[in-house]
Amino acid sequence: MITDSEAADQVRPEAPVSLDDPALYINRELSWLAFNDRVLEEALDPRNPLLERLKFIAIYGTNLDEFFMIRVAGLKQLIEAEVHTRSEDGFLPEEQLEAVAARLRPSLQVMASCLADELLPALAGHGIKILDYEQLETPTRLAMEQYFNERVFPVLTPLAIDAGHPFPYISTLSLSLAVELRERRSTGDVDYVARVKVPPSLPRFVPIDAPAGQHWFVLLEDLIAHNLQSLFPGMIIVGSYEFRVTRDADLDLQEDEADDLLRAIESELRKRRFGEPVRLECESGMPEGLRTMLRDALALTDFDVYDIDGMMATSALWTLVGIDEPALHDPPLTPSIPRRLRGATDLFAVIREGDLLLHHPYQSFDPVVQFVRQAAADPDVLAIKQTLYRTSGNSPVVGALIDAAEAGKQVATLIELKARFDEENNILWARNLERVGAHVVYGLAGLKTHAKVTLVVRNEPEGIRRYMHFGTGNYNDKTAKLYTDLSLFTCRADLGADVTQLFNSLTGFSKAEIYARLLVAPTGLRTGFMNLIERETEHARAGRPSGITAKLNAINDQRIAAALYRASQAGVPIELVVRGMCVLRPGIPGVSETIRVSSIVSSFLEHSRIFVFTNAGEREVYIGSADWMGRNLDRRVETVVPVLDPVLQEVICDDILDVYVRDNVKARVLHADGTYERRTPRGGEPRIDAQQIFLGRYRAV
Repeated sequence: MITDSEAADQVRPEAPVSLDDPALYINRELSWLAFNDRVLEEALDPRNPLLERLKFIAIYGTNLDEFFMIRVAGLKQLIEAEVHTRSEDGFLPEEQLEAVAARLRPSLQVMASCLADELLPALAGHGIKILDYEQLETPTRLAMEQYFNERVFPVLTPLAIDAGHPFPYISTLSLSLAVELRERRSTGDVDYVARVKVPPSLPRFVPIDAPAGQHWFVLLEDLIAHNLQSLFPGMIIVGSYEFRVTRDADLDLQEDEADDLLRAIESELRKRRFGEPVRLECESGMPEGLRTMLRDALALTDFDVYDIDGMMATSALWTLVGIDEPALHDPPLTPSIPRRLRGATDLFAVIREGDLLLHHPYQSFDPVVQFVRQAAADPDVLAIKQTLYRTSGNSPVVGALIDAAEAGKQVATLIELKARFDEENNILWARNLERVGAHVVYGLAGLKTHAKVTLVVRNEPEGIRRYMHFGTGNYNDKTAKLYTDLSLFTCRADLGADVTQLFNSLTGFSKAEIYARLLVAPTGLRTGFMNLIERETEHARAGRPSGITAKLNAINDQRIAAALYRASQAGVPIELVVRGMCVLRPGIPGVSETIRVSSIVSSFLEHSRIFVFTNAGEREVYIGSADWMGRNLDRRVETVVPVLDPVLQEVICDDILDVYVRDNVKARVLHADGTYERRTPRGGEPRIDAQQIFLGRYRAV
């Protein structure tokens, strides 16, 4: 199997290079793991406050769970279907699984060491302790035994595993104990094995009495393990070992056969927890025989089994991250309000004065909520149309749409029921909106609607005027405090005509494929981006000013990458800020010499998508919901909107994007061999931490 570094070495500058050469592309799964390693680096960084470092451990674990449930599950499905096609980077599916396991195991050791040897001891020094059961003093232990007997014991259901009791079903991501038992009169080592599920309905971190101002806990699985005798009276507990199973969580929808998409998704959600196993995590030290029994019962291979040192299921650490200890967190963020909006009560009047741009989370998300609320209350508003992909549990945006429908306004919403892991929440909102008479569309067959657009149609003295909001992020007031995104408000007539056409295609039978201003997937977004990249290529060949600067979440599309390679070969300067996976290799002589790729992982999740094309000096700027990924370009409804106001173009290019490009504190630079190196200030160069600069800038405004 070819490694990343070997692949890069195979590209020789003196020989003509085919842009289809697999050696030119980084494996997407390995690139994703490299991104998660950058998340882990933030947990390792002592410059971050302690609970923020713990947060990155929790994020790392959450990300990894989803990676296995979706990406690894997809590879296993290919193998099961006997698909032997190589990916663009030259890997067979089984080779990718092997590479994932080899790449991941060292990172898991780093994570475990960071948590056990650095973070937990340091947190203990600040009064936040996870105590081993053996450490408890007698009064505390007695209190824990009482808690176990009263609160935990009634919930537990031990399941025997033997000839008369088939291997029990293990639900996805549930934590379990494999218990080895021996009869008192037995002469053997182990007579029986049982499974005890750690109840997810109970707190994982069980609080215990602590001195004032301190927070002490015992892990629920530790408490259960030390009280197993209550579950198996008359037996000897030989040992107990934690394990955890991850299952395929991707929905298998046959939408063309489903008369009711909502019912189809509800049915698939019930099946999700019964997906095929894709990973088995076992406590280090589990006897080999027990480990093998679990592996074989789940029909997994050794590549699928991961030995875990220390705490398992680190996504649960969010409980500790939420402890109110200001000194251990980043300073709280108070989002600012743009000058144009201060004291303004009529957002529509502000938008009529000129396009408005917001940079979240540094600038408040409240104007987005106000936009929908004002539309709901305004008697001159005739209709509100909105796409909803992910919303918060108590969404004020959806609440405003409900108010509008109850007030008799025409409300049309496209709620994407297939938004992964938000399906149940979206089903709830869909039904609530339908109850008040809103027109609800559940998404399009074969496509996810990922666009972030709101259209307000208002009757004014001059006639009908259309007001719009375009976002790079979701209509979610909670994540808007954690994700960096852009919001654009406008009432430009040409954009209004495009958005009207977009909603007609989403709610009706319109087959429009051509838009005056918007780039819309799946009909024209790929072609639009390819044309924009090719135009820069032609400018460079003709000696005209050229350049491409983009900030986005991921690049995994081979055709886009090849187009960027052709642009680089023509001499186009290309600057890419890519938070997550990136399959192209920058800096290869004769192929990608003018391409530079960096990744920023910091306190806020970088989520905004920005695309700038020099265009021979007539600069064009776009923002939108799409990454350069095959799914965004071909299999989703996406919108990318041009920023037409020259002042806002300057703000995006000079005040926002340029800061990201020059970051030398949180940025990591991608090398041709697929490795990342943290950028650091050199030779008296000032420190540029993009997120800290934005915090200071907007705080001062």
